[in-house]
Amino acid sequence: MVESETFSRLCRAREMLRETHDPPLTIQEVARAARISPYHFIRRFAALFGETPHQFRQRARIEHAKHLLALGPYSVTEVCVEVGFTSLGSFSGLFARRVGVAPSVYRRRVRTATQVPGRLPDELIPGCLTLMGRLPAHAAIFEKHPLRTLTQTE
Repeated sequence: MVESETFSRLCRAREMLRETHDPPLTIQEVARAARISPYHFIRRFAALFGETPHQFRQRARIEHAKHLLALGPYSVTEVCVEVGFTSLGSFSGLFARRVGVAPSVYRRRVRTATQVPGRLPDELIPGCLTLMGRLPAHAAIFEKHPLRTLTQTE
């Protein structure tokens, strides 16, 4: 069982690992902030969170990269640097192993959506909504678009 003081310090350490620093914080620095020796920090962190600090940091970076690739206007190289990697090859390889596809393929897949006529290209609506005939109210242009929401009255 973990005491509440130790639990709080380990949670703060986890947040430190989640943040992107330049240069990245070492395990020794994070362990020092948690007031635990590096060896015990790794053991306690893994026991509490189910993965080592390194595994957690890599997963957090990949999750952040997925978010940036899906929503941001960034190139894969820019995302690589933003999430704390120094090598595009290392980033792409780890991303592909963890996600199952290369970063550029992931971006293409998650950005597949149907553009609503009359809207700017950056305002995309998922294709499944158009197939269901249920566009969000802000997206529908009823005079120009044949799709109608189920709640619209004639």
